[in-house]
Amino acid sequence: MRTETMPNPPIARRTLGPTMFALAIAVGVIVLFFGWGAATYNKLVRLDQGVQSQWAQVENSYQRRADLVPSLVETVKGAANFEKQTMLAVTEARARAQTTPAVPRGGDFDALERSQEELGQALTRLMVVVEAYPELKATESFRDLQAQLEGTENRIAVERMRFNQAAREFNSARDTFPTTVVAGLFGDRFVEKSYFQARKDAQLPPKVQF
Repeated sequence: MRTETMPNPPIARRTLGPTMFALAIAVGVIVLFFGWGAATYNKLVRLDQGVQSQWAQVENSYQRRADLVPSLVETVKGAANFEKQTMLAVTEARARAQTTPAVPRGGDFDALERSQEELGQALTRLMVVVEAYPELKATESFRDLQAQLEGTENRIAVERMRFNQAAREFNSARDTFPTTVVAGLFGDRFVEKSYFQARKDAQLPPKVQF
């Protein structure tokens, strides 16, 4: 006897209702938002660390210059009748530069730059005065110190330029919408960076009295 097999009833497809669909969209938007926020935060952290790293290089160059001063002063002491006031000015300028607090994140460079500029000008005056002492200029120790000092001054200029580049890259990213929204959520964590700028009297020649 032939029996007929009844076909299986079709399986009903489950569909999302309007509420579930809206919830899925909301969850997706939240995930995308947090993903973008995390990526933006990490980018700001990377750029901020680049600025801090470059600032450390500036400090290293400043310290290198300060470390050369004692040897330089000891060398010129051997010259007869060398201007003591000039050496005193260099020593005092170094002391002020060494005691000036390091610039905080995004801080003001005025105090630091003022002390470093004073040291640089004092060293320039000393080098000008040395021109009147050919016997001092002829010594190997002085020539070596002079070469090291010139190299350090060049390094300071290069590191400051690189710091400005790192600061500009950070500021450009931070101030771009909508990244600025993320930066604003963290208060002082991502403040705008200051730049090194030449002082108004930086181009004036040092005044030297013999």
